[in-house]
Amino acid sequence: MGILFTRMLSSLFGNREARILVLGLDNAGKTTILYRLQMGEVVSTIPTIGFNVETVQYNNIKLQVWDLGGQTSIRPYWRCYFPNTRAIIYVVDSSDTDRLVTAKDEFHAILEEEELKGAVVLVYANKQDLPGALDDAAVTESLELHKIKNRQWAIFKTSAIKGEGLFEGLDWLSNTLKSGG
Repeated sequence: MGILFTRMLSSLFGNREARILVLGLDNAGKTTILYRLQMGEVVSTIPTIGFNVETVQYNNIKLQVWDLGGQTSIRPYWRCYFPNTRAIIYVVDSSDTDRLVTAKDEFHAILEEEELKGAVVLVYANKQDLPGALDDAAVTESLELHKIKNRQWAIFKTSAIKGEGLFEGLDWLSNTLKSGG
């Protein structure tokens, strides 16, 4: 799957470099998603203090995927990574209904950032494999995605553990970025 991801990116960006930030609250599944996309397998992870960055190179393409820690104490530092970001992948734990309001507040604060004004947004409603996980429509409502008027966005139901929905989301992201989104 990592090779598939790399090939897809090669057709996506041409010679351009793209910075993609993977954001979301702690324990949403950001790192699991990053390594699932990179290596095609689930790796055991620990909470990210700081960031993980993976550069995928294929021919003349360079994609930087930045996975930033989601703990409360780290979130203020997210803005250090905002310049030159083409897309945001916002990961939500669909089964953590107690923290959906916090996820919404952080998400809308990100959208207000001047340096992210042109970034496309892909939302992963993650952990669909867990009992009680909200579907994409319920997560859309909880995050108030309907309020986003000035940028392209999409939401996909995902399970990082099972690998479901991740590549469908990337297909949407690649097509959107290719068309100048």
